[in-house]
Amino acid sequence: MKTVFLKFLIVFMLACLPVYADEHGHDDHEEEHGDSTSIDDATAKAMKIEIAQAGHGTIRQTISLMGKVILNQNQVAQVRARFPGVVKDVKVSMGDMVKKGQSLAIVESNNSLQPYNVLSPIDGVILGRNTNIGDVAESESMFVVANLKNLWAEFFIFSRDMASIKTGQSIRIKSLTDDTETKATLTSLLPTTESSSQTVVARVDLENPDEKWRAGMTVRGDVTLSEKEVPLAIKTSALQRQEGGIVVYVREGNRYEARTVETGLSDSEWTEIISGIEEGENYVATNSFVIKADIGKSTAEHEH
Repeated sequence: MKTVFLKFLIVFMLACLPVYADEHGHDDHEEEHGDSTSIDDATAKAMKIEIAQAGHGTIRQTISLMGKVILNQNQVAQVRARFPGVVKDVKVSMGDMVKKGQSLAIVESNNSLQPYNVLSPIDGVILGRNTNIGDVAESESMFVVANLKNLWAEFFIFSRDMASIKTGQSIRIKSLTDDTETKATLTSLLPTTESSSQTVVARVDLENPDEKWRAGMTVRGDVTLSEKEVPLAIKTSALQRQEGGIVVYVREGNRYEARTVETGLSDSEWTEIISGIEEGENYVATNSFVIKADIGKSTAEHEH
């Protein structure tokens, strides 16, 4: 009798237990499918899941080049004394912002013994200071002033790619250390080959109004060779491999469903969709691997 009573008590207690939702708002009594999961809006936001809408797009054929950001030599001034003399005062230091016509130093001329101002010829930043009070100013540069709001990016082209690269082509420049990027145009191809790497240098005028780019940064440049408009495209970052196929996670309300898709043309940013989702459907564009992991977790839990 004791054994029967204990079994009845256990069954009764289990039946009375409340139904709890898991950390994603899953209901334990809700039917889960192996190719979908439910995630509430707050959790999705915390996971940094970004949603986009499927629509027409442009697929670009590109060549990737490695390069670096350097000073624009047309925007760099070597500031020298007009007449030889003794430096009586130095008014700026390394890193100071200066305006065109601003006094950088005062020199007493050896000939007239009259002091005169050494002026900045451009707006910019002091990148070099090669003088101190009491020095004799002659023909050497006293200051280096550079306008950092306009720089150059130089990219190195190997011989196999030379036939495809031309001035005027669009190039997307990306920093290798953070998410800084911009679009520009190939300005020029230098006429000589760099001897150590046997590459040709392609130069880009890099506008830098916010000074996000810094001379010395290593960058990648994706040169656009051709463009094609397609009727349906999604972010390439949305694609995941699941169960041997390529899938996209489509959102309907709080539910995320894995859809197997057939893809066409693709580049680093966009992928053409032939079938699997329709125009206007919402899909996970960024951090789609989070949904893949959550579906895998749900599947594993329901197999036990």
